[in-house]
Amino acid sequence: MLGECGMLERDKRGLRKYAVTLCKEMVVDELFIQSLQTDDILTDSMAEGILAEPTSHKRSWRLLSLLPKRGPRAFSSFCSALRDTEQQHLCTLLTESPERDGERQRYVDSPLPLPTQEGMVPAKRTRTQESMEMCLDADSPITSPVLPCTPDFYLKHCQQSYSMVSSPRGLALVISNVSFDPCAAPDLDSRKGGEVDEEVLRKVFTELDYIVTVRRDLTAQGMRACIEQFGRRQQHQTVSSCVVCLLSHGVEGAIYGTDGQLLELDWVFEAFDNAHCPLLQNKPKMFFIQACRGEEMDCGVEQSDGPERTQSPGCEQRDAGREGEGDEDTRQTEERGRLRVKLPQRSDMICGFASLKGTAAMRNTKRGSWFIQEVNSALRFRARDTHLSDILVQVNGRIKDREGYAPGTPHHRCKEMSEFTSSLCKDLYLFPKYHPQY
Repeated sequence: MLGECGMLERDKRGLRKYAVTLCKEMVVDELFIQSLQTDDILTDSMAEGILAEPTSHKRSWRLLSLLPKRGPRAFSSFCSALRDTEQQHLCTLLTESPERDGERQRYVDSPLPLPTQEGMVPAKRTRTQESMEMCLDADSPITSPVLPCTPDFYLKHCQQSYSMVSSPRGLALVISNVSFDPCAAPDLDSRKGGEVDEEVLRKVFTELDYIVTVRRDLTAQGMRACIEQFGRRQQHQTVSSCVVCLLSHGVEGAIYGTDGQLLELDWVFEAFDNAHCPLLQNKPKMFFIQACRGEEMDCGVEQSDGPERTQSPGCEQRDAGREGEGDEDTRQTEERGRLRVKLPQRSDMICGFASLKGTAAMRNTKRGSWFIQEVNSALRFRARDTHLSDILVQVNGRIKDREGYAPGTPHHRCKEMSEFTSSLCKDLYLFPKYHPQY
């Protein structure tokens, strides 16, 4: 054994031996780091430094360089964190090497729980491609509680952002198509892992104080009817916002119903615009689309270097032609002061897409999709002090860093890139778990 401040020599050897594998396969996210902080292995400044690293490889490398200096409990805590985040295969790699004959006894003497035989995973399972969406292993969904907004933060930002004071904050609709009609849609495989996504979204938006409705396995016409009914709900009038999540197979601009028919996304957005859904005028409407937008798989490339109303001058014209001429212009100018300010047909919307136009989205058959995992994680840890546009920028960054692990298949080291579009007119803070007192 080394000094009190060091790690057992055999543990250090194990980390050195498998450093390359760990850096390549290990997912070091907020939940993983939080586990090590709870065991007092990492300080707050160490945790922040690790999570600030721009790539997954660099986060892993920085953590591995710190662990040997964090005391004799650091290795067992590290293994526990691997098990808690469903990276058991890496824990097994470290603890069942031939030179560690005494490892089992060391775990018996430890207060940490022993991994059961059922939990032992000698190797990752073979992955298979499912039509329209790729299924790859990744980290498990984060279930840490949504961090609360502080009163001070609310008071500093509420004036410049959308009003988010109602309780509930709004209504949320999750439509999740997992199983498809084998006769009507023979080319659409079951979306294994889709049920994980819908539960993740139900939990996180419930914690964010939304009334969540989940609908499973709808035809294109069923989705249309469900969305129309949801948009007509009178409760929209008394709440601050709404959320719509659509999870299915898809193509650019549309998603599939279980009958193999397509529902156009432009119709979905139209259903919630200022003309068709007046109850939500001037309120933020959030959309999350987990579906492919094409069949092209991103194989990646190697890095080369490692006031309230503004006055118009009155001369705008539509690009398509003249608005009016002569006396008609004079009449419109006189009436302008008597009419209400108009709204554009569509505004105050933000939509996150799992993938770019033309490309496939990635989904894990056990743990759900990459995009929904990252949205869940970002909302739980960042919604307290980050507006939604910046949250989706952070999601883009996390998706950019992810890489498929499927040795021996065409999907090994495949990539995905999410994106979002926005017509928001203010910052959209969700102010989780804070309700102003009047």
